[in-house]
Amino acid sequence: MRLKLKQMLKLSRLEVGQAFFNKRAWWVYLLALFPTAIFLVQAFVIRYEHNFFARRGFVAPALIDSVGEGATEEQVRARLGSPAREFHRRQRGREPVEISSLQYSDGSRVVNFTFRNGEFERRFARQIASLERSRQAFALMFQSYYLRLAVFFGCLGIFMNLFRGKMLDLTLHLWLLVPVDRRVLLGGEYVAGLAAALTIFIGGIVAGLAVMLWPLPAAEVEAFWRTHGLAHVAGYLAATALACLGYGSVFLAASLLVQNPIIPAAVLLLWEGANPFLPELLQKLSVLYYVRALCPEGPQLEPDAPPIFRLLFTPAVPSRTEAVVGLLAVTALVLWLGARVVRRLQINYSTD
Repeated sequence: MRLKLKQMLKLSRLEVGQAFFNKRAWWVYLLALFPTAIFLVQAFVIRYEHNFFARRGFVAPALIDSVGEGATEEQVRARLGSPAREFHRRQRGREPVEISSLQYSDGSRVVNFTFRNGEFERRFARQIASLERSRQAFALMFQSYYLRLAVFFGCLGIFMNLFRGKMLDLTLHLWLLVPVDRRVLLGGEYVAGLAAALTIFIGGIVAGLAVMLWPLPAAEVEAFWRTHGLAHVAGYLAATALACLGYGSVFLAASLLVQNPIIPAAVLLLWEGANPFLPELLQKLSVLYYVRALCPEGPQLEPDAPPIFRLLFTPAVPSRTEAVVGLLAVTALVLWLGARVVRRLQINYSTD
C-alpha cells in the first residue's frame, strides 16, 4: 500500500504541470477569475463615486437628515449648499412641469431630493458602498455562477483532458505501459487534476473576496472579520473544495468511458439543474446537493420571488457533516467505478 501511494504521488507530480497549463483548458482561468473582474469593476465604480463627491464636498449627515419633506428647492439649497449633482428636465403638456433633482453625499450614502416645480416630491437615499449588499451579491454569484458553471465546466476542462488529452496526443499507450497498477495511474491523474482545480478555484474565491472587501468602509470590514468573516470565508473555500472533489471524480471517470466530453457535461448539467425537483433519494446522487450545505449564506430573495427561484436557491440541504461524508462517499464510488474501467481500458487510436 505504501509503495502504491508513493507511486501515485510521483505520477501526480509528473502530471500536475499538464493539469495547470493544458493548452486545451486555458479558459478555465477565465471562469475562475470572472467574478474577481466583476467585483473589480464594482470597486472602481465605488472609488470613483466616493472621490467624485469628496471633491465637491461632503455634507454632514445630521444636516442632510434635518431636511423635512415640506422643504422647497430653494430651502434645500440654502441649507445644504450647492449640490454635488443636479438634473433638470421639463415635462411637456397642458401645464409644463419642471422636475429638479439635487444630489448630496455625506461620504457613506448619496441622498437624492426630487422637486416638482420647486416643491418637494420625494427623497431617496442609497449607500455608496454596503457590506451587506456586497455579501448578498457574492452569495448569489457563488451559488448561481461559481458552483453551477465555473467549477463545473472548469473541472470538465481539467479532468476530461487528463486521459482524453493523452489520447488525442497519441501518448496514452506510453502511460499504460508504465509498470504500475492502472488504479495507481488513475489516482495519480486524479490528484494532479485536483491540485490544479483547488489552486485555481480557491484562488479565484480568495481574489474575489479580497476585491469585494477592498472598497468598503474600513469599519465595516473590521466588524466583518471580528464577527463571522473567517467562518464565511472558510465556508466558501470548503464548498469550492468539495465541488472540485466531486465534479473532478465524475469527469475523470467519464473521460474513460466516452470520446466526446460534451455528452457527459450536458447530461450532468441537466441532472444538477433538475436536482431541486427530484425525490430526496435521487438528490443525494448530485454533487450540488452536498456542496450547498457548506455555503455560509444563500441569496436573500424578495418575498414575492417566484416559487421556482425559491426552490433553486433555498432547497432542503443536509447537515454539514452529512454533506462532507456523503460527497466523499459519492466521490469514492465514482473513483471505484473508474478504477474498474481503467483496468480494462483498451486503446485504438484509429477510432478514438
